[in-house]
Amino acid sequence: MPIVHISLVEGRSEEVVKACVKAVAQAIHQTLGAPLDAVRVYATQVPGAHWAVGVQTKDEMTASVPESNSEAG
Repeated sequence: MPIVHISLVEGRSEEVVKACVKAVAQAIHQTLGAPLDAVRVYATQVPGAHWAVGVQTKDEMTASVPESNSEAG
């Protein structure tokens, strides 16, 4: 039984996260041949203050982005 855990910085809509876990389940099914009902995929959304790249947290990175670039990526 394949089990996939996806960690994401919070902020995505429920619809987007749901689409992601479903697509990952399909990919596991297609590439490994595992029956869909045996595939487990779960996503954990982590607050930006709890996610760091080096010594800067994601919320700090977002706060330091100029307003005109904040919607990119």
